[in-house]
Amino acid sequence: MVDLEQLSDDAQLYFDGFVAEGTDDELFASGYLRGHVDLIIGTAMVQESELSLDEFVDNVESSVNKAIKNGELEQGDIETVNTMLNSLIKHLAA
Repeated sequence: MVDLEQLSDDAQLYFDGFVAEGTDDELFASGYLRGHVDLIIGTAMVQESELSLDEFVDNVESSVNKAIKNGELEQGDIETVNTMLNSLIKHLAA
């Protein structure tokens, strides 16, 4: 199981790295993913649930995929968000 507060802090630091040097697309994707990450972590904290890193990743991917199916993102944004999500996963697993 992962420490949810530490996971949140690590994810926020990752996203914050795009504020100073990111492209407009990266800023959008980081803000968009931040919302999904916060939702998953916040829900787990409120429910006093424990998550493994794999469960966290599955939940974030599921949340993003549901949003895509609901038409929240255009094709170019989908690619940017998925690329950043994969990068975030690698960052958190390191």
